[in-house]
Amino acid sequence: MDSSLAHIADRVRAAAADQTPLRIRGGGTKDFFGLALHGEVLDTRVLRGIVSYEPSELVVTVKAGTPLAELEAALAEKGQCLPFEPPHFTQAPADGATDGATVGGMVAAGLSGPARASVGAVRDYMLGVTLLNGRAELLTFGGQVMKNVAGYDVSRLMAGAWGTLGLITEVSLKVLPVAPGEATLRFECNQADALRKLHAWGGQPLPLNASCWVQDGEAGSGTLTVRLRGAVAAVEAACRSMGGTRLDNATVAPNWAACRDQTLPWFAARAQRPGHALWRLSVPATAPVLTLPAGAQPLVEWHGALRWVQAPEAAGDDLRAAADAVGGNASVFVAASAGGISARGQFDLKSRALEQIHSRLKHSFDPAGIFNPGRMAPGW
Repeated sequence: MDSSLAHIADRVRAAAADQTPLRIRGGGTKDFFGLALHGEVLDTRVLRGIVSYEPSELVVTVKAGTPLAELEAALAEKGQCLPFEPPHFTQAPADGATDGATVGGMVAAGLSGPARASVGAVRDYMLGVTLLNGRAELLTFGGQVMKNVAGYDVSRLMAGAWGTLGLITEVSLKVLPVAPGEATLRFECNQADALRKLHAWGGQPLPLNASCWVQDGEAGSGTLTVRLRGAVAAVEAACRSMGGTRLDNATVAPNWAACRDQTLPWFAARAQRPGHALWRLSVPATAPVLTLPAGAQPLVEWHGALRWVQAPEAAGDDLRAAADAVGGNASVFVAASAGGISARGQFDLKSRALEQIHSRLKHSFDPAGIFNPGRMAPGW
């Protein structure tokens, strides 16, 4: 164990003995999300660097505090990438500068970008993880190949746990080559037509990679943008069969990055709507247009499976009912009051049984309850 990790382990051990809450943080770019941010900051950025990278094996092992941009740059040099496009969220925390999103934060948040519906989520690329549990024990799970799990897949359990189960120190990830062919098509249509197009294309052998529909003004018309990735021949054939207006890749690339990081004008407009939260509705991709509160204009991603809505938190019952009616769920992603340590996003646990499973996992990994207490749900 190197000196930086040993120091962190000592802090965890002392915190467990004193029952002192610890707030795990890397770049702090996701401080806006979750129920609470309190406790002594435990900075992971001292755990930095790529431990090993085997481009021919499509595997990289990296320390948790490594900037995400640094890892992506190293992969790009070899023509490879993290295909799930993790968001960077460049905003800095309220109490100081940031190096940007870290690899550990990427895994802990479990958030994926526009390509998630086509290529999978963060957890699907997790091969192994090393973490410090609440007893300051260094535990290793998984390995560096896909078929390495016997029993519970703890590595993937860490994706989306928001640091409540332990402090991630190192992760091994599967990576993929950058697709040789890419194209973006634009279609002018309303939301219902956009969903019909996406559903129809989803049943065809097309190299769909990402999609985004947003309404233009109040008239109900909108713009559907679809990104294709894959073999050059497949992409070119899809462009001919799907129609639409083909956009220049270099010109549209910043827009896809803005979609990933939620900096598109649609997201920025929330600043002009005091009291509005950003809601995340996860629904089946085949779900129809949802009945939303008056004035709510959604942004639709993931081929229809992800609907972003700007609405007051008081509209929560209506939004949850709309999502539940089609077999989905709704939760606050950015609260109306979110900003640094004032964040109050909300997780939506669907049942008492699910809450009990989470609580038991929390107690098993962190018996003293010191890691990010209250971040996901009150009491754990």
